[in-house]
Amino acid sequence: MLIKRKIQESIEKNLFKRKIIIIYGARQVGKTTLVRQILKKRPENSVYLNCDEPDIRAAFAGKTSTELKAFLGGAKLVILDEAQRIKDIGLTLKLMTDSFPKLQIIATGSSSFDLSNKIIEPLTGRKYEFYLYPLSLEELAQTYTALEVDRLLEQRIVLGMYPEIVFSGRDAEGKLKSIAQSYLYKDILQFQNIKNAEAVEKLLQALALQIGNEVSYNELAQMTGIDKNTAASYIRVLEQAFVIFRLGPFSRNLRNELKKLRKIYFYDTGVRNALINNLNPLNLRQDTGALWENFIISERIKRNRNHNVEKNIYFWRTREGKEIDYVEESGGQIGGYEIKWKNDTYKAPKLFMETYPGSTVKLVNKKNYRDFLI
Repeated sequence: MLIKRKIQESIEKNLFKRKIIIIYGARQVGKTTLVRQILKKRPENSVYLNCDEPDIRAAFAGKTSTELKAFLGGAKLVILDEAQRIKDIGLTLKLMTDSFPKLQIIATGSSSFDLSNKIIEPLTGRKYEFYLYPLSLEELAQTYTALEVDRLLEQRIVLGMYPEIVFSGRDAEGKLKSIAQSYLYKDILQFQNIKNAEAVEKLLQALALQIGNEVSYNELAQMTGIDKNTAASYIRVLEQAFVIFRLGPFSRNLRNELKKLRKIYFYDTGVRNALINNLNPLNLRQDTGALWENFIISERIKRNRNHNVEKNIYFWRTREGKEIDYVEESGGQIGGYEIKWKNDTYKAPKLFMETYPGSTVKLVNKKNYRDFLI
Protein backbone atom coordinates (compact mmCIF):
# COMPACT_ATOMS: atom_id res chain seq x y z
CA MET A 1 0.00 0.00 0.00
CA LEU A 2 1.32 3.44 -0.92
CA ILE A 3 0.58 6.33 1.43
CA LYS A 4 1.21 9.84 0.14
CA ARG A 5 3.66 11.70 2.36
CA LYS A 6 2.57 15.07 3.67
CA ILE A 7 5.73 16.87 2.58
CA GLN A 8 5.38 15.80 -1.08
CA GLU A 9 3.07 18.69 -1.95
CA SER A 10 5.40 21.23 -0.33
CA ILE A 11 8.38 19.83 -2.19
CA GLU A 12 6.55 19.94 -5.52
CA LYS A 13 5.54 23.57 -4.93
CA ASN A 14 9.22 24.47 -4.59
CA LEU A 15 10.48 22.74 -7.72
CA PHE A 16 12.24 24.76 -10.42
CA LYS A 17 12.81 27.84 -8.28
CA ARG A 18 16.57 27.77 -8.87
CA LYS A 19 17.28 26.13 -5.52
CA ILE A 20 18.38 22.62 -4.60
CA ILE A 21 15.91 20.60 -2.55
CA ILE A 22 17.44 18.59 0.29
CA ILE A 23 15.44 15.79 1.94
CA TYR A 24 16.83 14.50 5.22
CA GLY A 25 15.64 11.34 6.90
CA ALA A 26 16.81 8.07 8.43
CA ARG A 27 17.23 5.03 6.25
CA GLN A 28 14.03 3.18 5.34
CA VAL A 29 11.64 6.02 6.22
CA GLY A 30 10.62 6.20 2.56
CA LYS A 31 12.87 8.80 0.95
CA THR A 32 13.41 6.74 -2.20
CA THR A 33 9.69 6.02 -2.55
CA LEU A 34 8.94 9.72 -2.11
CA VAL A 35 11.38 10.95 -4.75
CA ARG A 36 10.25 8.26 -7.19
CA GLN A 37 6.65 9.46 -6.78
CA ILE A 38 7.81 12.98 -7.61
CA LEU A 39 9.74 11.60 -10.57
CA LYS A 40 6.66 9.76 -11.87
CA LYS A 41 4.93 13.06 -12.54
CA ARG A 42 7.87 14.29 -14.63
CA PRO A 43 9.16 11.24 -16.53
CA GLU A 44 10.64 13.23 -19.40
CA ASN A 45 14.16 14.62 -19.01
CA SER A 46 14.36 13.31 -15.46
CA VAL A 47 16.91 10.96 -13.93
CA TYR A 48 17.20 9.04 -10.66
CA LEU A 49 20.73 8.27 -9.43
CA ASN A 50 21.52 6.03 -6.44
CA CYS A 51 24.69 7.35 -4.83
CA ASP A 52 25.28 4.07 -3.00
CA GLU A 53 26.52 2.87 -6.42
CA PRO A 54 30.29 3.42 -6.80
CA ASP A 55 30.10 4.43 -10.48
CA ILE A 56 27.54 7.14 -9.65
CA ARG A 57 29.78 8.50 -6.93
CA ALA A 58 32.73 8.51 -9.31
CA ALA A 59 30.71 10.37 -11.93
CA PHE A 60 30.17 13.34 -9.60
CA ALA A 61 33.23 13.47 -7.35
CA GLY A 62 35.75 16.14 -8.36
CA LYS A 63 34.25 16.78 -11.79
CA THR A 64 34.20 19.99 -13.83
CA SER A 65 30.96 21.59 -14.99
CA THR A 66 31.74 20.37 -18.53
CA GLU A 67 32.09 16.78 -17.32
CA LEU A 68 28.89 17.03 -15.27
CA LYS A 69 26.97 18.43 -18.25
CA ALA A 70 28.18 15.58 -20.46
CA PHE A 71 27.10 13.01 -17.86
CA LEU A 72 23.66 14.51 -17.20
CA GLY A 73 22.86 15.21 -20.86
CA GLY A 74 19.57 17.02 -21.29
CA ALA A 75 18.16 16.18 -17.85
CA LYS A 76 16.00 18.86 -16.26
CA LEU A 77 15.33 17.04 -12.98
CA VAL A 78 18.08 15.06 -11.24
CA ILE A 79 17.58 13.07 -8.06
CA LEU A 80 20.68 12.15 -6.06
CA ASP A 81 19.60 9.53 -3.52
CA GLU A 82 21.92 9.20 -0.48
CA ALA A 83 23.91 12.16 -1.81
CA GLN A 84 26.16 12.30 1.26
CA ARG A 85 28.02 9.35 -0.24
CA ILE A 86 29.58 11.63 -2.90
CA LYS A 87 32.89 13.18 -1.84
CA ASP A 88 32.69 16.97 -1.43
CA ILE A 89 29.01 16.84 -2.37
CA GLY A 90 28.41 20.43 -1.26
CA LEU A 91 30.92 21.87 -3.69
CA THR A 92 29.59 19.67 -6.51
CA LEU A 93 26.01 20.79 -5.85
CA LYS A 94 27.07 24.44 -5.75
CA LEU A 95 28.86 24.02 -9.08
CA MET A 96 25.79 22.41 -10.63
CA THR A 97 23.47 25.12 -9.30
CA ASP A 98 25.68 27.94 -10.58
CA SER A 99 26.41 26.30 -13.93
CA PHE A 100 22.95 24.92 -14.74
CA PRO A 101 20.38 27.35 -13.26
CA LYS A 102 17.44 25.65 -15.00
CA LEU A 103 18.34 22.21 -13.61
CA GLN A 104 16.34 21.07 -10.58
CA ILE A 105 18.32 18.89 -8.18
CA ILE A 106 16.76 16.87 -5.35
CA ALA A 107 19.31 15.37 -2.95
CA THR A 108 18.42 12.98 -0.15
CA GLY A 109 20.55 12.04 2.84
CA SER A 110 20.04 9.51 5.60
CA SER A 111 22.39 11.27 8.00
CA SER A 112 22.13 14.96 8.64
CA PHE A 113 25.64 14.97 10.09
CA ASP A 114 27.01 13.86 6.73
CA LEU A 115 24.89 15.79 4.27
CA SER A 116 24.27 19.03 6.14
CA ASN A 117 27.87 19.38 7.29
CA LYS A 118 29.01 19.01 3.68
CA ILE A 119 26.53 21.43 2.15
CA ILE A 120 25.76 24.16 4.68
CA GLU A 121 28.54 26.53 3.68
CA PRO A 122 28.69 25.86 -0.10
CA LEU A 123 24.89 26.03 -0.49
CA THR A 124 24.04 29.00 1.71
CA GLY A 125 20.96 30.62 0.16
CA ARG A 126 20.78 27.96 -2.56
CA LYS A 127 18.62 25.27 -0.94
CA TYR A 128 15.26 24.31 0.54
CA GLU A 129 15.40 21.70 3.30
CA PHE A 130 12.76 19.12 4.19
CA TYR A 131 12.65 16.33 6.79
CA LEU A 132 11.01 12.96 6.24
CA TYR A 133 10.21 10.87 9.30
CA PRO A 134 8.56 7.47 9.72
CA LEU A 135 4.87 7.52 8.81
CA SER A 136 2.68 9.76 10.94
CA LEU A 137 -0.78 9.00 12.28
CA GLU A 138 -1.99 11.91 10.18
CA GLU A 139 -0.66 10.18 7.06
CA LEU A 140 -2.25 6.87 8.07
CA ALA A 141 -5.54 8.71 8.53
CA GLN A 142 -5.54 9.48 4.81
CA THR A 143 -6.12 5.77 4.21
CA TYR A 144 -7.80 4.53 7.41
CA THR A 145 -10.99 5.71 9.10
CA ALA A 146 -10.90 7.22 12.59
CA LEU A 147 -12.16 3.91 14.00
CA GLU A 148 -9.44 1.97 12.18
CA VAL A 149 -6.75 4.36 13.45
CA ASP A 150 -8.03 3.79 16.99
CA ARG A 151 -7.88 0.03 16.48
CA LEU A 152 -4.33 0.21 15.12
CA LEU A 153 -3.07 2.58 17.80
CA GLU A 154 -1.67 0.12 20.34
CA GLN A 155 0.05 -1.90 17.63
CA ARG A 156 1.68 1.21 16.23
CA ILE A 157 2.88 2.31 19.66
CA VAL A 158 4.61 -1.04 20.14
CA LEU A 159 5.91 -1.68 16.61
CA GLY A 160 6.37 1.88 15.44
CA MET A 161 5.66 3.71 12.21
CA TYR A 162 8.31 2.70 9.70
CA PRO A 163 6.54 2.10 6.37
CA GLU A 164 7.91 -1.42 5.98
CA ILE A 165 6.84 -2.31 9.52
CA VAL A 166 3.34 -0.83 9.20
CA PHE A 167 2.60 -3.10 6.23
CA SER A 168 4.67 -6.17 7.18
CA GLY A 169 2.08 -8.28 8.96
CA ARG A 170 3.59 -11.32 10.64
CA ASP A 171 7.15 -10.41 9.63
CA ALA A 172 7.01 -7.04 11.40
CA GLU A 173 8.98 -7.96 14.53
CA GLY A 174 11.92 -9.47 12.67
CA LYS A 175 12.10 -6.57 10.24
CA LEU A 176 11.88 -4.07 13.10
CA LYS A 177 14.87 -5.61 14.85
CA SER A 178 16.80 -5.42 11.58
CA ILE A 179 16.02 -1.71 11.25
CA ALA A 180 17.10 -1.09 14.83
CA GLN A 181 20.43 -2.74 14.14
CA SER A 182 20.94 -0.79 10.91
CA TYR A 183 20.84 2.39 12.98
CA LEU A 184 23.81 1.13 14.93
CA TYR A 185 25.99 -0.29 12.22
CA LYS A 186 25.19 1.37 8.91
CA ASP A 187 25.16 5.07 9.71
CA ILE A 188 26.13 5.78 13.29
CA LEU A 189 29.29 3.71 13.56
CA GLN A 190 30.54 4.96 10.21
CA PHE A 191 30.25 8.58 11.29
CA GLN A 192 33.56 9.86 12.67
CA ASN A 193 34.76 6.26 12.46
CA ILE A 194 33.17 5.23 15.78
CA LYS A 195 34.67 1.90 16.78
CA ASN A 196 32.97 1.19 20.10
CA ALA A 197 29.78 -0.49 18.90
CA GLU A 198 29.14 -2.00 22.32
CA ALA A 199 29.20 1.41 24.03
CA VAL A 200 26.75 2.86 21.48
CA GLU A 201 24.41 -0.08 21.94
CA LYS A 202 24.57 0.21 25.74
CA LEU A 203 23.91 3.94 25.50
CA LEU A 204 20.88 3.40 23.26
CA GLN A 205 19.50 0.78 25.65
CA ALA A 206 20.06 3.08 28.63
CA LEU A 207 18.25 5.90 26.85
CA ALA A 208 15.44 3.53 25.85
CA LEU A 209 14.90 2.61 29.50
CA GLN A 210 14.77 6.26 30.59
CA ILE A 211 12.23 7.77 28.19
CA GLY A 212 10.04 10.23 30.05
CA ASN A 213 12.65 10.80 32.76
CA GLU A 214 15.27 13.52 33.11
CA VAL A 215 18.61 12.28 31.84
CA SER A 216 22.01 12.96 33.37
CA TYR A 217 25.04 12.55 31.12
CA ASN A 218 27.12 11.65 34.17
CA GLU A 219 24.76 8.78 35.02
CA LEU A 220 24.67 7.62 31.40
CA ALA A 221 28.47 7.58 31.33
CA GLN A 222 28.60 5.46 34.48
CA MET A 223 25.99 3.04 33.11
CA THR A 224 27.80 2.56 29.80
CA GLY A 225 31.42 2.67 30.89
CA ILE A 226 32.35 5.73 28.83
CA ASP A 227 33.20 9.24 29.94
CA LYS A 228 30.67 12.09 30.06
CA ASN A 229 32.03 13.89 26.99
CA THR A 230 31.95 10.72 24.90
CA ALA A 231 28.35 10.05 26.00
CA ALA A 232 27.38 13.60 25.00
CA SER A 233 29.15 13.19 21.65
CA TYR A 234 27.38 9.90 20.91
CA ILE A 235 24.02 11.45 21.81
CA ARG A 236 24.63 14.26 19.33
CA VAL A 237 25.40 11.69 16.64
CA LEU A 238 22.23 9.75 17.49
CA GLU A 239 20.23 12.96 17.15
CA GLN A 240 21.78 13.76 13.79
CA ALA A 241 20.99 10.23 12.61
CA PHE A 242 17.29 10.79 13.45
CA VAL A 243 17.25 8.11 16.15
CA ILE A 244 16.55 10.31 19.18
CA PHE A 245 15.62 13.89 20.03
CA ARG A 246 16.00 15.99 23.15
CA LEU A 247 13.63 18.17 25.13
CA GLY A 248 15.26 20.81 27.26
CA PRO A 249 13.64 22.27 30.38
CA PHE A 250 11.34 25.28 29.97
CA SER A 251 12.56 27.91 32.39
CA ARG A 252 12.05 31.67 32.38
CA ASN A 253 11.20 33.03 35.78
CA LEU A 254 11.40 30.64 38.71
CA ARG A 255 14.53 29.81 40.64
CA ASN A 256 13.24 26.32 41.40
CA GLU A 257 12.55 25.36 37.78
CA LEU A 258 14.84 22.70 36.33
CA LYS A 259 17.39 24.31 34.04
CA LYS A 260 20.09 21.75 33.23
CA LEU A 261 18.65 18.25 32.83
CA ARG A 262 16.99 17.13 29.61
CA LYS A 263 14.63 14.40 28.45
CA ILE A 264 15.50 12.15 25.51
CA TYR A 265 12.95 10.38 23.35
CA PHE A 266 13.02 8.16 20.27
CA TYR A 267 11.60 9.27 16.93
CA ASP A 268 10.17 5.76 16.57
CA THR A 269 8.85 3.83 19.55
CA GLY A 270 9.15 0.55 17.66
CA VAL A 271 12.91 1.02 17.35
CA ARG A 272 13.04 1.91 21.03
CA ASN A 273 11.18 -1.29 21.97
CA ALA A 274 13.35 -3.43 19.70
CA LEU A 275 16.51 -2.07 21.35
CA ILE A 276 15.36 -3.34 24.77
CA ASN A 277 13.86 -6.50 23.20
CA ASN A 278 10.38 -5.79 24.52
CA LEU A 279 7.66 -6.00 21.90
CA ASN A 280 4.96 -7.12 24.32
CA PRO A 281 1.46 -5.64 23.98
CA LEU A 282 0.61 -2.66 26.19
CA ASN A 283 -1.46 -4.68 28.66
CA LEU A 284 1.64 -6.72 29.53
CA ARG A 285 4.04 -3.80 29.93
CA GLN A 286 5.24 -1.74 32.88
CA ASP A 287 6.27 1.21 30.70
CA THR A 288 2.98 1.98 28.94
CA GLY A 289 2.73 5.54 30.29
CA ALA A 290 6.26 6.51 29.23
CA LEU A 291 5.83 4.79 25.87
CA TRP A 292 2.57 6.67 25.21
CA GLU A 293 4.27 9.95 26.15
CA ASN A 294 7.13 9.25 23.73
CA PHE A 295 4.73 8.27 20.95
CA ILE A 296 2.56 11.37 21.30
CA ILE A 297 5.48 13.80 21.42
CA SER A 298 7.16 12.18 18.42
CA GLU A 299 3.90 12.29 16.44
CA ARG A 300 3.41 15.93 17.35
CA ILE A 301 6.90 16.77 16.07
CA LYS A 302 6.14 14.96 12.80
CA ARG A 303 2.87 16.84 12.45
CA ASN A 304 4.50 20.22 13.01
CA ARG A 305 7.32 19.47 10.58
CA ASN A 306 4.94 18.12 7.94
CA HIS A 307 3.01 21.39 8.07
CA ASN A 308 6.11 23.61 8.22
CA VAL A 309 5.18 24.74 11.72
CA GLU A 310 8.21 25.86 13.72
CA LYS A 311 7.91 25.63 17.49
CA ASN A 312 10.37 25.54 20.35
CA ILE A 313 9.73 22.41 22.40
CA TYR A 314 10.41 21.69 26.06
CA PHE A 315 9.22 19.97 29.21
CA TRP A 316 8.56 21.81 32.48
CA ARG A 317 9.33 20.70 36.00
CA THR A 318 10.14 22.24 39.35
CA ARG A 319 12.48 20.80 41.95
CA GLU A 320 9.39 19.99 44.03
CA GLY A 321 8.08 17.71 41.29
CA LYS A 322 5.38 19.85 39.66
CA GLU A 323 5.58 19.11 35.94
CA ILE A 324 4.13 19.32 32.45
CA ASP A 325 5.21 16.64 29.98
CA TYR A 326 5.46 18.76 26.84
CA VAL A 327 5.55 22.51 26.19
CA GLU A 328 5.46 24.34 22.86
CA GLU A 329 6.42 27.99 22.46
CA SER A 330 6.07 30.10 19.35
CA GLY A 331 5.64 33.82 18.87
CA GLY A 332 5.29 34.35 22.60
CA GLN A 333 2.45 31.81 22.86
CA ILE A 334 3.01 29.00 25.36
CA GLY A 335 1.05 25.75 25.26
CA GLY A 336 1.56 22.92 27.73
CA TYR A 337 0.33 19.34 27.35
CA GLU A 338 0.08 16.64 29.97
CA ILE A 339 0.11 13.24 28.28
CA LYS A 340 -1.67 10.39 30.07
CA TRP A 341 -2.73 6.95 28.88
CA LYS A 342 -5.67 6.50 31.27
CA ASN A 343 -6.47 9.83 32.93
CA ASP A 344 -9.74 11.51 31.97
CA THR A 345 -9.27 14.61 34.13
CA TYR A 346 -6.33 16.91 34.73
CA LYS A 347 -5.73 20.22 36.46
CA ALA A 348 -2.87 22.39 35.26
CA PRO A 349 -0.26 23.35 37.88
CA LYS A 350 -1.31 26.63 39.45
CA LEU A 351 2.31 27.76 39.67
CA PHE A 352 2.80 27.41 35.91
CA MET A 353 -0.37 29.31 35.06
CA GLU A 354 0.49 32.13 37.47
CA THR A 355 4.10 32.35 36.28
CA TYR A 356 3.17 32.32 32.58
CA PRO A 357 -0.14 34.20 32.28
CA GLY A 358 -1.92 33.69 29.00
CA SER A 359 -0.52 30.19 28.53
CA THR A 360 -2.71 27.13 28.08
CA VAL A 361 -2.31 23.61 29.46
CA LYS A 362 -4.31 20.66 28.14
CA LEU A 363 -4.61 16.94 28.75
CA VAL A 364 -3.83 14.56 25.88
CA ASN A 365 -5.19 11.04 26.32
CA LYS A 366 -6.64 8.13 24.35
CA LYS A 367 -9.94 9.97 23.91
CA ASN A 368 -8.64 13.16 22.32
CA TYR A 369 -5.20 12.33 20.85
CA ARG A 370 -6.51 12.68 17.29
CA ASP A 371 -7.30 16.36 17.91
CA PHE A 372 -3.65 16.88 18.85
CA LEU A 373 -2.08 14.89 16.03
CA ILE A 374 -4.40 14.65 13.04
